[in-house]
Amino acid sequence: MSPFEDEKLDPRVKRTRQMIEQAFDDLIKEKGFQTLIVQDITERAGINRATFYAHFPDKYALLDHSIRHRFHQELEKRMLNVCQFSLGNLRNLVIVVCEFVDKSHSQCAHSDLQFQALVEVQVRIQIHGLIGHWLEGLPSGVDFPATRASASTAASWALYGLAVEWNRTRRMPPLEEYADQVLPLLAANLGLNMEAAAPLPA
Repeated sequence: MSPFEDEKLDPRVKRTRQMIEQAFDDLIKEKGFQTLIVQDITERAGINRATFYAHFPDKYALLDHSIRHRFHQELEKRMLNVCQFSLGNLRNLVIVVCEFVDKSHSQCAHSDLQFQALVEVQVRIQIHGLIGHWLEGLPSGVDFPATRASASTAASWALYGLAVEWNRTRRMPPLEEYADQVLPLLAANLGLNMEAAAPLPA
């Protein structure tokens, strides 16, 4: 279910889903994702198992939904989901992804590699979709050495990897400085040089 579909839910259904999501978020912080079971979530949320399964088939689907929803909210805050491509917007996306990865890794108890891998998949999918949308809006005269789909794929992998690397180096250098440092690398992954990309509108 997309964040847009979630907004159309009946208020009672939406409230139950929010209870499930809150219980899930709290439990991940306490015990991690790998050892978490559906019964833990239902007991914390004060619902029965049938109610949980009416919303999500398992804890993996709940995690996918939670990541998509939270990352989409971060994109909406900076209106990156409704803007056009520019170096400024690409730089803002670097900041969003770095902050999201850092927050996600710090919220999960223990060193939960399974959780981190699932976060990576969902965030990369959304980065790929957003960058692909941006590239489709570029003027037809912009030259690409590869297809725009390939450029989106390369940039989404690179951007997520750079965010993980920043997190591993204990958030050094400061994020604003780091975003400036890696921006030329991401522009290159998109097949654009800095001079060609700079005049594009925000």
